[in-house]
Amino acid sequence: MARLLIVEDEAVLRLTFEQFLTEEGHDVYTAANFVEALDCLDETAVDVVISDIILGGKTGVDLLRTVQERGLACLVVMITGDPSVETASEAVRLGAFEYLIKPVTEDEIKRIVRLALDRKQLSTELEEYRSELDAIFNSVDAGIITVDEDLRVRRVNGAARRMFGMSPESIGEDRFDRLFPETLKPLCVALERTLETREREVDLRLEVALSGDRNRVLVYSTTPLPASDDSRDGALLIVRDITRLTLLERELQGKNRYRNIIGKSVAMRELFELIEDLADTDATALIYGESGTGKELVAQAIHDSSARADGPFIRVNCAALSEDILESELFGHVKGAFTGAIKDRIGRFESADGGSILLDELGDISPRLQLRLLRVLQEGEFERVGESKTIRSDVRVIASTNQDLPAKIRNGEFRQDLYYRLNVVQMELPPLRRRKEDIPLLVEHFCKRFNTTMKKEITGLSPEALALLMN
Repeated sequence: MARLLIVEDEAVLRLTFEQFLTEEGHDVYTAANFVEALDCLDETAVDVVISDIILGGKTGVDLLRTVQERGLACLVVMITGDPSVETASEAVRLGAFEYLIKPVTEDEIKRIVRLALDRKQLSTELEEYRSELDAIFNSVDAGIITVDEDLRVRRVNGAARRMFGMSPESIGEDRFDRLFPETLKPLCVALERTLETREREVDLRLEVALSGDRNRVLVYSTTPLPASDDSRDGALLIVRDITRLTLLERELQGKNRYRNIIGKSVAMRELFELIEDLADTDATALIYGESGTGKELVAQAIHDSSARADGPFIRVNCAALSEDILESELFGHVKGAFTGAIKDRIGRFESADGGSILLDELGDISPRLQLRLLRVLQEGEFERVGESKTIRSDVRVIASTNQDLPAKIRNGEFRQDLYYRLNVVQMELPPLRRRKEDIPLLVEHFCKRFNTTMKKEITGLSPEALALLMN
């Protein structure tokens, strides 16, 4: 578990918080004042600090400021019995994870610690990912170009010459916009902004064809250069070719999704493997899951992974139709079979011949339809409503439900023989609350999706917004 530091000058509260959090399995350290807290931080790598604001002498805000100045990798939760706008705003400005007002209950302090630890774990994972990207960046030679305040090129290093197909003789006193092609104008514009504002521009992105080559993905940054004794103000341009990195990222993203299903959690990886295992079989599958867990996506993936992928995939929502209409939908009918049957109509099983059919929310069908469906599973044949002619159909059946079918069997509401026919392979889809590590992937997916459909340029979520979704 985690290492926690409680800083509280009231002994009763200090001991109470210590007991609450020790019960959670954490290693809990305590301090009665600012000095003791610093001593503990000097000796122990603490994950979360829980500090009262009023400590006598130095305050909890002073402790928060010290944590930030030292760059300590711990989150700070502030607690106060005398809240004010000033202390709250100062705590938030300095990066406090949470600001609590006394009295603080056992459930609340435990909940806040869990949230803080979740945030810390997420930050650690993100930092590890950034470190991996930095390692790849540092392994690629960066192109370096310097210009003066009039945008005249001063120097170009070998990596930049190779990147842009330039010979040393081509580099003179020309301006950047004359020396480089129009396709690299965004780099020139960034340099002009930096020369004007004297501010850095970091990690801008450009996809461009260089010297007739295929498209390259470039990341570039600009930095103002101070004047020296023999030159005027200028700017520095650093360009990295991250084409290979982009391809690796896309490959990595591919490993975090299976067809249209997104996830990297253990439960989702196991699900992907099971779908792959089903690819070479025609086994009937029964998918369990709450509403919204993606049962239809999984059924579609089973179909698309199988030898039936070129055949039709038919979905029937069994819960949305009455018994008579559902029977006609599934098996079809002939003209005159019932009022309103003005012409022959083929059913979904017949339409799905050579492919797959998803019987969604199967737990709601009537006993009579259960019997007819059992015959389809056993014999692969059925009759249209109002006709005695037997029709055969080669269909793989996939069923889904959010109901407890064994319980319905015990209550006499669902046939046991049909259940065994359907339950050849059982798949249970976890709700999102049981696979929270997939939330950042889903956030990224929907940002990209809605950027396209709504013409936005959202690059991601702030850590605070992501923490809200995770929690």
